[in-house]
Amino acid sequence: MERIICIIIGYVFGLFQTAFIYGKMHGIDIREHGSGNAGTTNALRVLGTKAGLIVFAGDVIKCILAMVVCSAIFASSHPEEAYLLRLYGAAGAILGHNFPFYLHFRGGKGIAATAGLILAFHPYFIPMGVILFFGAFLTTHYVSLGSLLVYAGLMIEMVICGQLGVFGAASQAVLIEMYIITAFLTIMAYYKHRENIGRLLKGNERKTYLFKKNKVD
Repeated sequence: MERIICIIIGYVFGLFQTAFIYGKMHGIDIREHGSGNAGTTNALRVLGTKAGLIVFAGDVIKCILAMVVCSAIFASSHPEEAYLLRLYGAAGAILGHNFPFYLHFRGGKGIAATAGLILAFHPYFIPMGVILFFGAFLTTHYVSLGSLLVYAGLMIEMVICGQLGVFGAASQAVLIEMYIITAFLTIMAYYKHRENIGRLLKGNERKTYLFKKNKVD
């Protein structure tokens, strides 16, 4: 039951669609411009750097808050499942971001929310996430490539840290459940980026810049 509660808590937080709300405050539906995605990258391309940073912060924070609430409710009563339940909260937030019911399930791709997962899940995850994303983005200006690498790294690091005992009292059964959730999130991220993957393979993926005019197509 606690797993379902954590997913619901996360989903509710994920429904705070930062890009959509920010766009409406500026008179547009972000899903009708640029790539049509209600996320950080499209907000950056359509509305500028300030908008992109605000949207990114909002999506990161909502995932962190979901994890904090789940921990506050269940950490003391389920210490052996503390990381697992935190992960369920994060998964719920990413699902709420990607598939908000009140926007006909048209949300974002969940990468900024995943950044919240990485920041709040365990300190070991932060350096690798930063290196993979910014290493790829700053050298290629492909947000999608950085995002896909982050998820690949997250999957690998989750398994390595789990098997090394980083997650404390978690049993092997709990660890396997954590790996399954992470694999599900990874597969979902790659599916949401399927068009980007096609463009990357063809060499015509859109580039994104932080401090210069982005082409919107």
